[in-house]
Amino acid sequence: MIPRNHPRYRSLKMRESLAAAARSGLVSFEGLAAHGRGEAFDYLIGERTTASAADAERLAAQLILSAVRPVFSVNGNCAALAADEIAALQKRTGVAVEVNLFHRTGERMQQVADHLTAHGVEVLTGECERLVPLEHDRGLCLPEGIGSADLILVALEDGDRCEALRKMGRVVIAIDLNPLSRTARLATLPIIDELTRTLPAITEACGTEMAGDLHTLAASIDNQKFLADALREMRERLA
Repeated sequence: MIPRNHPRYRSLKMRESLAAAARSGLVSFEGLAAHGRGEAFDYLIGERTTASAADAERLAAQLILSAVRPVFSVNGNCAALAADEIAALQKRTGVAVEVNLFHRTGERMQQVADHLTAHGVEVLTGECERLVPLEHDRGLCLPEGIGSADLILVALEDGDRCEALRKMGRVVIAIDLNPLSRTARLATLPIIDELTRTLPAITEACGTEMAGDLHTLAASIDNQKFLADALREMRERLA
């Protein structure tokens, strides 16, 4: 049992939840390694939302509100860590939610969808097609979901899919603690923050931010600035 007064209680509880989810099959064992990598970068920013990340979260709210067909692409780690937060964002914005997995089986797809549904998320269903030009299974998606989205919110993502989505003209918001990753570097808007801090911040901002023209707003974003801000925060903490 982890005592509540442990200085890293929240992070350790997340680690514990992911381990249980891996044992049940909800999270792949490879997903545990990916989480550990992200956690290391969270240490470097002090396990807190930086001012720059908060700005990115407000921009993310504007983008989501401006989109006609926003879709949240959810994988196993994301579902295990933040099902309630996903439900809250969907309730506030109406964003569609689609399950998309790298380590994909029919059983696991259903397990992730069932977990999200149990937490109040409405999950898109249907027959997937290979609409994203990738040879692995993350290229499979729903025509009425990712296949026709104008904006896609991704978290804990594969860089090659982010790159493919951008080449398809999609606006991509990426939640990624690693400012050096391909996903963060290629996204329209990288949010260098931890998932369960980011989603409530975006949801709250959706109550105050205003919609505009999606592509005009996206074109105005300097993603390199957010990456540089995160790297500067890390250097300053290490100094």
